[in-house]
Amino acid sequence: MRIISGTRRGHKLCGFDGDDVRPTTDRVKESVFNLIQTYIPDAVCLDMFAGSGALSLEALSRGAAEAVCTDSDKRSVDIISKNIAALGFFENCEVIHTSCFDYIVSAGKKFDIIFLDPPYNKGLIKPALTAIVDNAALNEDGIIVLESDDTDFHGETDGLTLLKQRKYGRTYITVYKKA
Repeated sequence: MRIISGTRRGHKLCGFDGDDVRPTTDRVKESVFNLIQTYIPDAVCLDMFAGSGALSLEALSRGAAEAVCTDSDKRSVDIISKNIAALGFFENCEVIHTSCFDYIVSAGKKFDIIFLDPPYNKGLIKPALTAIVDNAALNEDGIIVLESDDTDFHGETDGLTLLKQRKYGRTYITVYKKA
């Protein structure tokens, strides 16, 4: 895993040992950022189920203003912290060891881009999208970027409009905006 473009282009990211965590491939990550490039400058991002923080760190490298990474797994929080340190994003990236659902409810903050990349086929997508809508976590012109498996949810949902959708192998990238 690496940063693909921007000020930290080519920097390697710490990842996970084993197969229990599925990182976004560089090919899919590059495609995601090609889809959303006009939303990135000066964006405030939330990376739910952040894993290694690769999506939010890529956004910061490409000109986003700040990012918040949430993950309930202590290993993820440690890896994100290492990646933030290695890239020098101390001042504009925060990692929070909590459930993204708890964070959305308590934060009272709005975001321009929300990255949503939960573990596949765990039934987390619909509740996460609902939490974002119910807690008004998305700015008026903001977007949600969902990465899902072809066997998982990736369709329409109440309060959101499907803006773009692409398929890369078994991976769907779905971009939503407010309805």
